[in-house]
Amino acid sequence: MVQAWISRRGMLAMTAAQLALFGLAGHRAMATEFPTGTLTLVVPFPPGGTLDIAARLLARRLETAFGQTVLVDNRPGAGGNIGADFVAESAPDGATLLMGATSTHGINVSLFPDMPFDPVSDFAPVALVGRTPNVLVVREEVGIDRLEGFVARLRPEPELAIYSSGSNGSAGHLAGELFAQKLGIDLTHVPYQGSAAALQAVLSGEVGFMFDNLSSASSHIDSGVLRPLAVTTRARSSFLPDVPAMAEEGFEEFDLTTWFGVLAPAGTPEASVARLNAAIRAAMAQPDIVEALAVQRTEAAAGTPQEFADFIAAEIARYKAIIDRADLSLN
Repeated sequence: MVQAWISRRGMLAMTAAQLALFGLAGHRAMATEFPTGTLTLVVPFPPGGTLDIAARLLARRLETAFGQTVLVDNRPGAGGNIGADFVAESAPDGATLLMGATSTHGINVSLFPDMPFDPVSDFAPVALVGRTPNVLVVREEVGIDRLEGFVARLRPEPELAIYSSGSNGSAGHLAGELFAQKLGIDLTHVPYQGSAAALQAVLSGEVGFMFDNLSSASSHIDSGVLRPLAVTTRARSSFLPDVPAMAEEGFEEFDLTTWFGVLAPAGTPEASVARLNAAIRAAMAQPDIVEALAVQRTEAAAGTPQEFADFIAAEIARYKAIIDRADLSLN
């Protein structure tokens, strides 16, 4: 009995002769014109976060650029995999797009043994949209103002060697794993249900520290409740110019950011990708967009599709090395 349903990726893998047997040849893969109807930008996380805010800002600019409605569709779950898989399975005509992120296109492929999609072969990168550094934070009352002093206290004060994150396999978790690997010591990771709860654990003293994205931690840093010891990038952040980068403190491998960008399903015509890229780059250069993202401590970023593809490949390799050394896996 012939199976009635087949995924888009399965169709792409078949020969033309096999497709003809199902009467499907030419349906999805032959889209050559830019879609004229409603566009959908899928956000694979709940509403309200920085990525969601950026997606809605971008959607309004794309509506203006194309004269078409652009809907933002939140499809959270499984570290972003549910929303990403939905887009991977969508028709490659440019009408359904993904706001991918560090998890969906950097971490998850090395963490989940049964990924529903391939972050490289199942997508056409369009443009990077934004990046924010992660930052190592401790409570101000701990009395530490330099990373060197913090490291010196980790062994004699084991309560400081406990760190939180928003979930197992999150960027904050893996930053902690890399930190432990570089120090050559054991750190205890405590996962919480979301970064807000993980940050609260630092504030209450349940844990000693956290690697949080700057967008999330900035209000507590600004109020003086949290002390930022280092940003997880090769260079200092313009948002925290007085805080050293991890690389300055001897942790050269640290170049970990929270990022997001637009991707289309694999097979989307190059002309459509190019048109989307041009519109996104124009939007991200607008002063009001740059300012709105800066409020979220996020740098507007845009480049070519190939630059974004190269960036994704480097991110996958970076996180794979951390995950493999830590022997991590999620079911």
